[in-house]
Amino acid sequence: MKRVLLTRIRDLRNLGPASEKMLQVAGIESTEMLAQLGSVKSYLKVINEQLSHTSLNLLYAIEGALFDCDWKEVARDEKSRLLIELDSLQQFEKMKLGEK
Repeated sequence: MKRVLLTRIRDLRNLGPASEKMLQVAGIESTEMLAQLGSVKSYLKVINEQLSHTSLNLLYAIEGALFDCDWKEVARDEKSRLLIELDSLQQFEKMKLGEK
């Protein structure tokens, strides 16, 4: 799959104005920053900023956007990898908070 870089987040496949707003609130202002962080770190930044529950569909939408495929077509094994990576990062953040 190829990575897609457009000028506005809302122009990426699967992501519209609402997703763009959530990402901007989390400090992700550009498609370049989104690509640099990757889907899991970007999603984690969003859920750390949101007061309401953010669906895992956003994680899959970001992954699909970065690789120019529909979020529903993100393969099952890819979803598993994303969830494992998300869990690992969340555990790491909890450990870091426990050290302070």
